[in-house]
Amino acid sequence: MNNIITEKSILIKKASGDEELFKPEKLERSLLNAGANIETVVKIVADIRDWISPGVTTKEIYRRAFSILHREATTPSIRYKLKQAIFELGPTGYPFEFLIGQLFKQKGYTTQVGIVVEGHCITHEMDVIASLDSVQHLMECKYHKDQGKHVSIQVPLYVRSRVDDIIRKREGMDEYSGYSFTGWVVTNTSFSPDSIRYGKCSGLNLLAWDYPLGQGLKTIIEDLKIYPITILESLNPIEQQHLLNQGIVTCSQLSENMDSLKELDFSKTKYDVLRKEINQLCN
Repeated sequence: MNNIITEKSILIKKASGDEELFKPEKLERSLLNAGANIETVVKIVADIRDWISPGVTTKEIYRRAFSILHREATTPSIRYKLKQAIFELGPTGYPFEFLIGQLFKQKGYTTQVGIVVEGHCITHEMDVIASLDSVQHLMECKYHKDQGKHVSIQVPLYVRSRVDDIIRKREGMDEYSGYSFTGWVVTNTSFSPDSIRYGKCSGLNLLAWDYPLGQGLKTIIEDLKIYPITILESLNPIEQQHLLNQGIVTCSQLSENMDSLKELDFSKTKYDVLRKEINQLCN
């Protein structure tokens, strides 16, 4: 697809603080991936191009684009909001760990979240352990509230040593006879180039928002339709936090536990709007 509009030479500020040229094709691609039609994409990109000025942040561009997309088409706007919704899962990392556990559970794995296990030398807390057909994945989750953060090389180095200590212990246990083990680092942001090189060399699996290419976290969430409740427009931040405090992290969880909304005293209209929004996402 050709660029809908030609590039305008304006420097914008990324979350990391670095500057880059505003590239309409990146905005086009994200909107199309969210399911927006061509006419809507043309309208949004043209609006952003007319509005944009030097120094504007990528977050401000996202907010403006999302606002227009939400007016034009609700379901694509929800998908476009996905990345921001993950950042709103904080402040602790547990909801993110639970989300990752749910993604693997949807794939048929037996999952454990936040479990302390014995290694050969010391005990370790693993964020997620996923098991299926004598294969066990040992995962460390690195959640960031700032999309400008990336996972530095120290993390995979550290995780590799921890995973190896656990594997050494479990390979000598009867209950894991015949098992194979893999280590993972999962993040909602990105990995440094050194982290990626080390992961490939050491056999450590890395999963980030857009990594591996075409198989990143964003793609997995959308394919499996396991969305966080923070993506729901029908819930305000206080209501979202109320549910997160109860361990309700995903929309599918909420769909199966609508009684958890009783304390929020929703009107029938708001309840029905919320139910419709969940159905649009999960079905």
